[in-house]
Amino acid sequence: MKSPVVKRSIVVAGHKTSVSLEEAFWNGMKEISGLRDMTLSELVGEIDSNRQQGNLSSAIRLFVLDYFRTRAIAATAAASDPKPQG
Repeated sequence: MKSPVVKRSIVVAGHKTSVSLEEAFWNGMKEISGLRDMTLSELVGEIDSNRQQGNLSSAIRLFVLDYFRTRAIAATAAASDPKPQG
C-alpha cells in the first residue's frame, strides 16, 4: 500500500531540507503561496521562522489548517450577513 505522505526537498533560508506531507497539504501550500505571490520556499521559510515548537512538517500542517479554517469562517460570516437594502 502506497503511503499518502510525500517527501520533497525544499530550500528554507538557504538550506536544503526534506519535508514529508500529505499531498493535500502540498496542494494547499501551493495555493496559498500563489495567492500571496511568493514561492513555496518563501512560504515555508515564513512558517519555519514563526513556529514556536514542533517539527517543520507539523508547523506546515497547522498553518495550512488555520489558513483554510479562517477562510471558511470568513465565507460563512459573509454569507450570513444581511445584504444592505437600497
